[in-house]
Amino acid sequence: MITQYKGVIEAGNGAVPKQEYWGVKSLTYRIRKNRKAHMALLNIDAPAAAVHEMERQMRISEDVIRFMTVKVEALEEGPSAMMQKRDRDERRGDRDDRPRRRDRDGEEGGNFGDDNAPAADATEESN
Repeated sequence: MITQYKGVIEAGNGAVPKQEYWGVKSLTYRIRKNRKAHMALLNIDAPAAAVHEMERQMRISEDVIRFMTVKVEALEEGPSAMMQKRDRDERRGDRDDRPRRRDRDGEEGGNFGDDNAPAADATEESN
């Protein structure tokens, strides 16, 4: 779909200097019964007619659930904040050097809310 909308912009004498695919993200709330969506960013340098045509086609498409077009003074160079966040998360990776939680007996890896743990005096005999 990104290439389709990029083609619409280029056909209208515009340019798409940067495009980023952000991947599948969880939505904050359901939109048309969807909980997740593919998200992308396009930096567009085009006349208004080309942008309006792209927006018209997005409104018609059943696959596009939301879009937002924002006019800016200058296009941002380099990766967007979403891509910087992804790079930071990939560099951090799985950290095994963090302190582990200890259970009541002082052993590592214990889970205080473990469902398999015996209940402490859950029942009492009545007289």
